[in-house]
Amino acid sequence: MLADTTLAVMWIGLTCYALFGGADFGAGFWDLLAGGSRHGLPARKLVEHSIGPVWEANHVWLIFVVVVLWTGFSPVFAAVMSTLYVPLTLAALGIIARGAAFAFRKASTELWQQRLFGACFALSSVVTPFFLGSVAGGVASGRVPPGLAAGDLVTSWLNPTSALGGVLAVLTCAYLAAVYLTGDASRAGQPELVTYFRRRALAVGALTGAVALAGIAVLHADAPDLFHGLTHRALPLVIASAVLGAVSLVLLVRGVLIAVRATAALAVAAVLWSWGTAQYPTMLPPSVTVDDTASQASVLANSLIALAVGGALFVPSLVWLFALSQRGPASADTGTGTAPRA
Repeated sequence: MLADTTLAVMWIGLTCYALFGGADFGAGFWDLLAGGSRHGLPARKLVEHSIGPVWEANHVWLIFVVVVLWTGFSPVFAAVMSTLYVPLTLAALGIIARGAAFAFRKASTELWQQRLFGACFALSSVVTPFFLGSVAGGVASGRVPPGLAAGDLVTSWLNPTSALGGVLAVLTCAYLAAVYLTGDASRAGQPELVTYFRRRALAVGALTGAVALAGIAVLHADAPDLFHGLTHRALPLVIASAVLGAVSLVLLVRGVLIAVRATAALAVAAVLWSWGTAQYPTMLPPSVTVDDTASQASVLANSLIALAVGGALFVPSLVWLFALSQRGPASADTGTGTAPRA
C-alpha cells in the first residue's frame, strides 16, 4: 500500500512536469519557428511574457520526481540513471543551457547576442524533451534491466520506442504551448497572435494524433508487453485521451480558448496515466515489480509525511504564482514588428 501510494504521488509529479514544464519547453519550440528577428518579434515577446514568471518553478516537478524515485525505489533509480546516463546528461545540459540562454537573451542589447542566445534557448527547448521522451521509451520497452549500467548504453535509448517517445514528447510540448499561448494572446488583445497560435495548435494537435496512431505499429513490433497493456488494461485511458484530443481540436476550431486548456491538459495527462496503468505493477519491464524495488515501509512512510508537509507549503505558493501570472489582461510589449502571418 505504501509503495503504491508513493508511486502514485511520483506519477502525479511526473504529470505536473509534463503539463507545466512541457508547455514551457513547447514555448521554446514556437520561439524557434517564429521567423526572423523582426518578423518573429511579436510571437517571441508573447512567449517571453508568458513563461517569464514561471519557467524556473516548472522544473521543481522534475526534481520532485527524481527525489521520490531515489528514496522510494532506489534500485530503479540506480538502473535508470546508470544505463540511460547519456540521454539524461544531454537533457540536463539542455535544461541548463536553455535557462541560461533565456536569461542572457533578455539582458542582451546587441542583435547578434540576442540571436545567439535565442537560438540556444529554442534549440535546447526541442532537444531536451526529445531526450526525456527517449528515456521514457527505453524504460517502457524493457531496455533497462536491474543493476548498475546493466543495459546497453546506446541501444537503451536509440531504438524505435525511444524515438517514438522523443517525437511525441516534442509534439506534445508544442501542442500544449500553442494552446496556452492562444489564450494568452487573447487576454493580451492581440487577435493576430490568437489566429497565429490557434492554427498552429490545430496543426500540431492533428500531427500528434497521427504520430500516436502510427506509434501503435511501432509498439506492437518493438514493445509488445507495453502494447498489450495499452490495448487491454489501459484501453479506457487511451480512448479518453483520443476523445479529449478530438474535443480539444473542436474547441480550437470554435475558438473556445478557456475550456480547451483543460481538455488539452487532460488529454496529455491521460496519455501518461495510460502508460503507467499499462505497465503497472512492473517498474522495469519485463519482470521487476513495485514490490521488488520499494524501500522499507518506514522509509516510505516518513517520505510520504515529508511530502505532505512540503506539498502543503509548496502547492499553494505555486498556485498563487500561476494565478498572479494569469490575473488581468496580459500586457506583453510586442515591439514594433508586425505580427507573424498566420
